[in-house]
Amino acid sequence: MANSFSRFSTAVAEYSGRPATFVIAVATIALWAIAGPFFGFSETWQLVINTGTTIVTFLMVFVLQNSQNRDGTALQAKLDELILTSGAENRFIGIEKLDDRELKRLSEILKEHAASEDDHALHRKIADAAGRQSKRPGAR
Repeated sequence: MANSFSRFSTAVAEYSGRPATFVIAVATIALWAIAGPFFGFSETWQLVINTGTTIVTFLMVFVLQNSQNRDGTALQAKLDELILTSGAENRFIGIEKLDDRELKRLSEILKEHAASEDDHALHRKIADAAGRQSKRPGAR
């Protein structure tokens, strides 16, 4: 079931992002607006578009979130593989689980290093920052 939902969500995400899908949505809204005078702009006429858009939006949230979660996980796995097979610090693996403050501090360290020439100082700072993260309970 999960695998078929993943395939379904990937297909929906792919098709919903196409220009043709946007044109179909705009055309639907235009047809609804044009139909307004024929239905006397009644509450039923308004309810049709409100209900339709609410249902589509509600379902799309789950479908697109599933697709985005899988894409993010795959991207993270690819980055982890690049880290492991390069000269990069292996301690970068799992930093996506750091809190915002820790990620910001690590980013600042890397920006500072980008302007300097001292690789050893960078490795020491990263080791220190990552070492604090790994000593926390429940950290990898």
